[in-house]
Amino acid sequence: MEAIGVEAKMAHLLTYAIVSLFFSVSSAVVDLVPEHNFVTCVANQSPQYSATISKLVYSPHSPSFSFIFQSSIQNFRFNSTKFHKLQYIITPYSADHVKAAIICSKVHGLQVRIRSGGHDYEGLSYNSYVPFIIIDLVNLNNVRVDSNNGTAWVQAGATVGELYYHVANQSKGHGFPAGVCPSMGAGGHISGGGQGTLMRKFGLAADNVVDAIVITADGNILDRQGMGEDFFWAIRGGGGGNFGVVVEWKINLVPVPPKVTVFNIPRTLEQNATKLIHRWQQIAHKFHEDLFIRIIIFVGKDSKGGKTIQANFNSLFLGTSDQLVPLMAKSFPELGLKPEDCKEISWIQSTIYSNGENPGQPLEVLLDRNHVQKGFFKGKSDFVTEPISETNLEAIWKVMQEGEAGVMVWDPYGGKMCEISESSIPFPHRAGVLHNIQYFSKWQEGGYLAEQRHLKTAYVNYRDLDIGRNIHGIFSEAKIWGEKYFKGNFDQLAHIKGMVDYGNFFKNEQSIAPNFYL
Repeated sequence: MEAIGVEAKMAHLLTYAIVSLFFSVSSAVVDLVPEHNFVTCVANQSPQYSATISKLVYSPHSPSFSFIFQSSIQNFRFNSTKFHKLQYIITPYSADHVKAAIICSKVHGLQVRIRSGGHDYEGLSYNSYVPFIIIDLVNLNNVRVDSNNGTAWVQAGATVGELYYHVANQSKGHGFPAGVCPSMGAGGHISGGGQGTLMRKFGLAADNVVDAIVITADGNILDRQGMGEDFFWAIRGGGGGNFGVVVEWKINLVPVPPKVTVFNIPRTLEQNATKLIHRWQQIAHKFHEDLFIRIIIFVGKDSKGGKTIQANFNSLFLGTSDQLVPLMAKSFPELGLKPEDCKEISWIQSTIYSNGENPGQPLEVLLDRNHVQKGFFKGKSDFVTEPISETNLEAIWKVMQEGEAGVMVWDPYGGKMCEISESSIPFPHRAGVLHNIQYFSKWQEGGYLAEQRHLKTAYVNYRDLDIGRNIHGIFSEAKIWGEKYFKGNFDQLAHIKGMVDYGNFFKNEQSIAPNFYL
């Protein structure tokens, strides 16, 4: 990846904003499906719950409609129903409710959006420019841990934080390899792969799924045996909302030690940050698999109060500080890790620490779905296979310092990620990948002009419509962006889509289109 690519990436964000505005303005008129017809349909499909249907189906006329719509939206760029054709929100308590929502949506010609945590970077889990409903899985948030067998059943509406909390509450010796942000929904996160601080040791979240419950476009409720291995392969990393509604995952838990070690070492340009980052690129993917060191890069202040680039080397080590310090002296001596830089905590506390918070606070913070700083943001990502030169790093720093660029997060690969084949699940970024980069620009002020200003400077779970979007919903169109996410696995995903959702019922601006000719 060259610096010019980063500059071009930032410039392309302006085109995205213009396209988004066009779609919003052209879709301003909302024609509601008659409320009685849809609600009656859902009640007929769920007769045992007909008396409480008002707690299941919400229309724009419902007092709680706006609150429920906005409740789990993380990106305020999409925090409005003004231009959107949202007809109903369904908050199911069972798989049968989800089935009813699918059947009634088909009857009334409505598209479906599936929301578990609201972290979709482009808001596709809760927005559309055609008449649609949201199946909000917030009430399907149960986590059942079997510590004896090292497994758990996790409903798709549970957050990653809820998953971590309940695993640790049942077993101090188990953890799970998923993402850093605790308010992410487990359903969407696992569907897209799910990278995190344990991936160099245990792979992705989706690599550790052993069963699932999914509702198809035909309303069938299937487990792994019922859906077959091709279908099961596709939902583990093939992206949420493409093949059906996953309502529950069965996962393998992973062993964690009684104590782990964390550190966060900041370095600025004055403190040789460029050379340290360049060196990290050459070695981080080769570290012992117990060692994960990511870099968080942003515009900070130098010793004189001027702008500079600051890089925080942020680490999780599955062991004690006595083990880590000599390992770092051998693996990355340039960073100069000292014992006093290290903090020993439990694995569950490290999930709080990795989110940038005090690990000593009550663990119940992981259960708070709203414990997150919301705002307006745009995210993009790259997978890096060759180290970026110091010259090009300096060019990137210049772009960041001159504009309003937010944060880059560099996550190392290697370890277990290199041992799993590209086709094991749909997520293909394995051997040969040095690290992943997430570009993240966030702002607090609203309005079109503010969005334009920040978008100028700014993996399927880091969804990015800039790389392509579906207009006609055909395979050749989807292939343009699909191969960027899934590489050689995209053709197989499209073939499976044609088998399990041949009518292309589950679709959005960046969904997999069926291919019937593989």
